[in-house]
Amino acid sequence: MSQVIPAAQEQPTGFMGSLKASARDRVRSFKSGFRLGELSGSLGDLGTLLPIMLSLSLTGQVDLTASLIFGGVWNIVTGLAFRMPMCVQPMKSIAAIALTNHMSMGSVMSAGMGVSAVVMFLGLTRTMYLVQKYTPMAVIRGIQLGTAISFGGKAAELVKQAKSFGGDSWTWDNNYEWACLAFIIVFIFYYRTKRIPTAMILFTIGLIIAFIKLYTNPPLGAVYPKIGVYTISVTVPTWEEFKHGFMSASLGQIPLTCLNSVIALAALAQDLFPERPAGTSTIAVSVGMMNLVGCFFGSIPFCHGSGGLAAQYRFGARTEVSIIILGLLKIFFGLFFGSSLSGLIASYPSAILGVMLFVSGVELGAVARTLNDGVLDDQKRHANFIVMITTAGMLVGFKHDGIGFLGGLTAAACFYVGSKYMGRSDDDEQPLTEIGGDMNKGQDATRQHQSSSEDQLSLQKVQVEENPA
Repeated sequence: MSQVIPAAQEQPTGFMGSLKASARDRVRSFKSGFRLGELSGSLGDLGTLLPIMLSLSLTGQVDLTASLIFGGVWNIVTGLAFRMPMCVQPMKSIAAIALTNHMSMGSVMSAGMGVSAVVMFLGLTRTMYLVQKYTPMAVIRGIQLGTAISFGGKAAELVKQAKSFGGDSWTWDNNYEWACLAFIIVFIFYYRTKRIPTAMILFTIGLIIAFIKLYTNPPLGAVYPKIGVYTISVTVPTWEEFKHGFMSASLGQIPLTCLNSVIALAALAQDLFPERPAGTSTIAVSVGMMNLVGCFFGSIPFCHGSGGLAAQYRFGARTEVSIIILGLLKIFFGLFFGSSLSGLIASYPSAILGVMLFVSGVELGAVARTLNDGVLDDQKRHANFIVMITTAGMLVGFKHDGIGFLGGLTAAACFYVGSKYMGRSDDDEQPLTEIGGDMNKGQDATRQHQSSSEDQLSLQKVQVEENPA
C-alpha cells in the first residue's frame, strides 16, 4: 500500500512573504498575551512614574494631559517595535533638577529635547554600539546593581512619607501597615505572578484607598476627577530656556540615559528575552524620537530603563501586550480625564508605591548573579566581582551613573594592564620552601602508595598458596 506524502508547504519568500509571516507571528503573540499576568505586569513601573509625573504636573512644569497621552503613545509604539514589555518612564535626573531649581516648563522641555538629540545622534552613528561593545560586562552589571540599590533608597523615602506604626500622627490611608502588607503580598507570590497578579492587587488596593481619602477627607484645594475632552497645546521654548535647560539638566541626564536607559537595558533585554534582542542603536533612536516630538506639547521627558523592564517582568509582563494595554489606558484617561486626575494621584498611598519600586530594584539587582556564568578562572571571577562592586559603589556613593561607569572602567583597565604587563599575580607565585615541601609530600605519598601496593600483592600470593585451585 503506497503512502501518500503531503506536499511541503511553500515557505514565504520576499518582502511580502516575510511581512505576512511576521503578522501571523504577532497575532499569535497577541492571543497568547491576553492574560491577567500581562495586565498586572504593565502596572509594575508605577512606583517610578506616578510620584515624578505628579510632582512636576502640580508645579506646572509639565502638562499631565500631554504626559498621559504621549506616554501611552510611546508605550504602544515601543511595544510593537521591540515586541517585549519595554517600559516608558520619566527622566529622573531632569525631574530632580527641575523640582530643585524651579525650572520653567520651557526649560524642562528643552532639557528633554537636548538629551534626546544627543542620544539619538549616538544611536544613528552607531557610537552607542561601540560604547556597549567595548564596555566590560562587569561594568554593565555594576550599573544595574547600583541602580537597583538606588531604587531601594528611593523606595525607602516613599515609604517614610507614610505614618509610622500607631501614635497620634497615624493615618489609616498611608502607613507602615499598608507597606508591610504590600511587602508580604509581593514576596509570598513572587514566583507566581503569572497566576497571581500581585501588581494589579496592590494597584487596586491603593486606588480604593485614594478614592476613599479624596472623597471623605480631601486636602485643601483638592481636584476631583472630571470627565470631558482634554486637549494639548504646543510648547516652544525660547533660546534662553533651551540654554538653561540643556546646561542645567541635560548634561547630568545624558550619562544616565546612555548607560541605564540604553546600554544596561539592552543587556537586560538580552537576559530576559534572548529570542528578541534589542540593539543599543535602536533603543537610542527610540529615546530620541519620544522627546523630540512629545516635549513640544508639554509632555514629561521620557526614556526607557532597565529598572522599569525588570519591574514589569517581575510582576508578570512577558509580551508587548502588557504595555500596549497600558498605553491604551493612558491615552483614554489622558483624553477624557486629563489634568483632573492630579487629585486622585496625589491621594495614592506612597507606602504601596514604595514597595512596588523596591521590588523593581530587587529584580534588577538580581541579574548581577549571572556575571560569572561560564567563567572558570577563579582570579578572573574575583576581578569581575570587584569591578562590578566598584561600579555599583561609586554610582550609589556619588549618585551619578557617569562616575560609577568611569570608576568601574578604570578598575577593569587596571586589572587588564596588571595581568598583561606586570607578570604573575601574588596568588600564582609560591615560595621555594612551599614548593619543596609540596614535592616532598608528593614523593612521600608516592612511596606510601607503592608500599601499600606491594603489601597487597604479598597478601594475594599468600592467599593463593593457602587455597590452591
